[in-house]
Order: sequence, then structure tokens, then C-alpha cells
Amino acid sequence: MKFIVKLFPEITIKSKPVRKRLIQRLQSNLANMLLRVDSEIKVRGLWDKVEVIAPGNDQLLREQIISVLSRTPGIQHFLDVHEHPLGDFHNVYELTRDAYKERLKGKTFKVRVRRSGDHDFTSVELERYVGGGLRQHTEAAGVDVRKPQVWVDLEVVKDKLFIVQEIIPGLGGYPLGSQEAVLSLISGGFDSVVASYMTMRRGCKTHFLFFNLGGKAHEIGVKQVALHLWQRYGSSARVKFVTVPFEEVVGEILQSVHHSHMGVILKRMMMRAGEQVADRMKVGALVTGESIAQVSSQTLPNLSLIDASTNKLVLRPLVVMDKQEIVDLSKQLGTYEFAASMPEYCGVISDRPTTCARQERVEEEEENFDFDVLDAALEKAQVISIDEIVEDVNANAKVEALSKVDANQVIIDIRPPQEQEKKPLNMPGCDIELIPFYSLSGAIESFSSEREYLLYCEKGVMSQLHAQQLQDKGLLNIKVYRPE
Repeated sequence: MKFIVKLFPEITIKSKPVRKRLIQRLQSNLANMLLRVDSEIKVRGLWDKVEVIAPGNDQLLREQIISVLSRTPGIQHFLDVHEHPLGDFHNVYELTRDAYKERLKGKTFKVRVRRSGDHDFTSVELERYVGGGLRQHTEAAGVDVRKPQVWVDLEVVKDKLFIVQEIIPGLGGYPLGSQEAVLSLISGGFDSVVASYMTMRRGCKTHFLFFNLGGKAHEIGVKQVALHLWQRYGSSARVKFVTVPFEEVVGEILQSVHHSHMGVILKRMMMRAGEQVADRMKVGALVTGESIAQVSSQTLPNLSLIDASTNKLVLRPLVVMDKQEIVDLSKQLGTYEFAASMPEYCGVISDRPTTCARQERVEEEEENFDFDVLDAALEKAQVISIDEIVEDVNANAKVEALSKVDANQVIIDIRPPQEQEKKPLNMPGCDIELIPFYSLSGAIESFSSEREYLLYCEKGVMSQLHAQQLQDKGLLNIKVYRPE
């Protein structure tokens, strides 16, 4: 089993030293992630591509490799190929016919050959020979050089022939870790999560900073979506998740600041705190999910005043995106349900917020603010590695986890539907209900007080987090199912 990984085009136009460094980073990232899939997978970086070679032809292994490659920044697309010795034109035709004849039935096609190395033939000559043979000796509808229904793709590299089975799109962008690290201010909503993804895709090692404005439920939700985002798109680099308790900062703003300026000053306090956290972590830029005029604090004058509170570079990947574009992208990333079910907490609510704050007025309002409160919040900041959220949740678990199921217990599979379909939970004799985590809040109304409900997910993290959240709401008949 072999895959040929094609580089993001911006990589190919870099200078030789930069290009070499980017390819090495991509190779290293892929090797780290594919090692978790199968220790026998080999990754080889070349000048214009990266090759991934796996033993055997197991379909599940193929799907796992494709999943990793399709979620790795730095890849424009990748080819699932069968490798053969080159041979003569007729040998190439026969191998291609065997690989494509079923797909060509009743469809138009065009042969496309990409060639590298010294050969005594041209790509066009090979295309004509193979295309002529396929037109005569398959049930294809004919050749269409403009809009074929099937592309027959071949790659010739020196003395080897690669018959392309499938071309699969990648994320694009730069290899993770090839650019400087950033600190993303993540709230768990659509905007901040998508902004975090976009800096990951651009090659930045993206740490997470969460300002807790009120309660465990919000922190649980944000940790959950940050872990999901990192596992899918950033797991080749270890990053930090930082929590700063901001309830008292909000309280001080409510007491000391005029309601019209509360939103702007809250953001300025977050920027000041973010700068200090970034300095401790030796990170040079902050990332936010702000977009022009989406809310009152995000008008251009207000954004300018927010930026003036920090010496750090502030990156806003979504600055000119519409809300619907952001929501649609979150669906593609698999984070929509997380954001849609995120507990909301409005730290400050202004009935007539300013959309054009002035610097002198902001400074006047901040003179009433006790900055010792901000310093105290930063002293209470908690820092963990993102991959330790699993261990952190389990170590501090307050909800009982069971490995056996009694007759009076119901297993609630809270995984997303696609995971439920891919790996169904097969437990003969047990009551199992399929309720994705984002539907739990509505489903609990039908739970019987006379039965126990065991939440299940594959890693045991989401189940523990949601079980704790439900128990905090008073549902003491909620536990966790964790198979041995």
C-alpha cells in the first residue's frame, strides 16, 4: 500500500533551504501521527513529494492512513497508488486496463500521465497508446479530452509506474510547527475554534487560552472542543491549554466601569492577560475569532483600542468573514455540534454599548479598575498539556466508571453519528441508546429516575465530562461506561 503526498504549492516556490526544511517538517509530522496507526508504516521525504508506504492491503488500515493524511496541514492532495516496474507501453496499458476497466464502463475518460526522469518517450505518446487501448478494449463510452467523467491518472518516475487509484484532497497550508507558535483565545464558540484551526492550517503551533467567565460547565465544554480540534488537526505538536479564572475580573468591571464601555474594557483586560501568558510561554502572537462589526466591540475603532492594550501581534483570521461562512466551516471541521451545544455565559451585558470608543474615555474608565484583581486571576492560571486533558479528567473524575452493565442500567452512546455507524457498540443483551453528546440536554428529560444511565465514548473523556456536568445538575443516576 502506497501513497504519494503532493505538497502545498506555496511550499514548492520557496528557496531550496526553506523548501527542504518544510518537507522535513511534514515528513516528521506524518511519521509521528502514522506511528500511532501502525509502527510499520514508513514515511520518506523527497524533493517534490512525500511517500507513505504501509504493509499489506488491509482496508481498515488504508482508511486510517487516508484519515491522517487528509487532516494534516501542508498537503495539497495525495494519491493512492499501485506501484509496478515500468516495462513497455503495452505492459503499461494492460496494468492500467486491469485497474480501471470497471470504472470506465459506460463513461468517458481521458488518460493523464505525469513523468519525471529521463525516458525515450514523451508523456503525450504514452497517453495516446494507453488511451487507444482503453477505448478499444473496455466498455468505456469514449474519450473526452475536455470534461471526462473519469481521469485515468498515471505517474512515471524513472523506471517505475504508479497507477493512481484515487486522488484525495488535503488541507493545504504549511506543515504544523513550521511557523512560529501562537496563543489562541478560545471561548468554545464557532469563531474562536475556527480561528484556531486556521492558524494550525497555516503551520502555527497553536496553544489555547481560556478565560473562564463563570463555571465548570463552560470550561468542560471548551476543553472538549479544544481536545477534539487538536486531535484532528494538530496532534503532531504538543501544545498547552491555559485556564484563567476571570469571574472576579468581570465582577470588578461590573462595579467600576460604565455599562457602555464594559465590552471593550473586558476585551482589553483579556489582551493584557493574554500578553502575560504569552510572555511566560515565549509566544509572540495572540489569536482571536473577531470579525469586523459582528458585535459592538468589533467595530474598527473598538478593535483598534483593544489592540492598543497589548504589545503583542494580534491575529484575526476571520476578520472579514461572514458569520454563516464561519458556521459552515465549523461543520466541515466537525466542531459545529460542540459550539452549538456550548454553555453560554455573558460576562458583561450593556444595554447601549459604544461602537466608537475613544481612547481618553477608555483610559478614564480603566482608572477606576483595580488591576490587582487581574493580577490575582493570572496567579491562579492553570496550565496543562492538551494531550493530558484525558489524564486530567480521569484523575479528577468524580463520576463512577463501570466496566460491567447490570439489568437496570442503560448505555448511552454519546459519540457523533458517524462514529456510531463506523464502530457500532455491540453489547448483546444490553439496552443501548444512541444519543450524540450535543443532544443530551434535550434527551435527559425522558430519563427514568428508576434506572441508571452509563455514558459511553471511545476514549472515555467526553463521557466523563458530560456525566460530571449532568451530575452537577442533580442527575445522580448518571455514570460512565468504560469497557476493560
